[in-house]
Formats: sequence, C-alpha cells, structure tokens
Amino acid sequence: MEEFDRILFDVFARGCPSRDALEHVTGRWGVLAMVALRDGSLRFNALRRRVDGVSEKMLSQTLHALERDGFVDRVAQPVIPPRVDYSLTPLGSEVAEKLFALMDLVESRMPAVLAARDEYDGAKAV
Repeated sequence: MEEFDRILFDVFARGCPSRDALEHVTGRWGVLAMVALRDGSLRFNALRRRVDGVSEKMLSQTLHALERDGFVDRVAQPVIPPRVDYSLTPLGSEVAEKLFALMDLVESRMPAVLAARDEYDGAKAV
C-alpha cells in the first residue's frame, strides 16, 4: 500500500485507475448495492431482493468489482447449502455514507426534479 500513497490520482485522466473504481461505485447497481449494505451484511438473494430490478448476473458482476476494489467483503461459510454473506469494508462504509447522503438529497428533491422535467417537456412540445 505504501507504494500507492505517493502516486497522485486524477479521475479526469483517461488511464487513471480511480476512474474505474469511481465507475464501480457510482454505477446504478454499485450505488444501490453499497447503500443496501449500510445496515449490515446480506446474503446474495436478500441483497438482490433489496436492489429491485437487478439481474443475478449484474449483481454478481457488481459485487465482484466492488470486492476487487476493496469496498465489499465476501465471506463464504463452509456449510451445506453454501452460504455467502456480503458486507462493507471500512472503506466501503465510508463511501456508502457519502452515497447515501447523495441518494437522500436526490430523493428529497424529487418534487423539484419532476417539476423541472415537466417544464422541460412542455417547452419541447411547443
């Protein structure tokens, strides 16, 4: 980790690895999965039910990317049938709090968003 502490990261630079991590976190399913895990660990199917609309394949890919980036822990229990739990790492918890704040802000401002959409759509119709 020390070797990375001296590198300057710039998400605006095409080849910067921070761009990939940001994409994993802020993609539609990444945001929802991480915020869903804020309250504690969940099994795969419980997480899939919580993130309504995500396919099994997309959730699996999202969790794999988030685990690789160090935001999510995957713990497989040696039982039959297999049990796999997902939870946030300390880094993931820190990021999830920021995502939750953004999500909360957007939800609370939806009346203004919907009014802006109506105004925009009305102007386009004229």
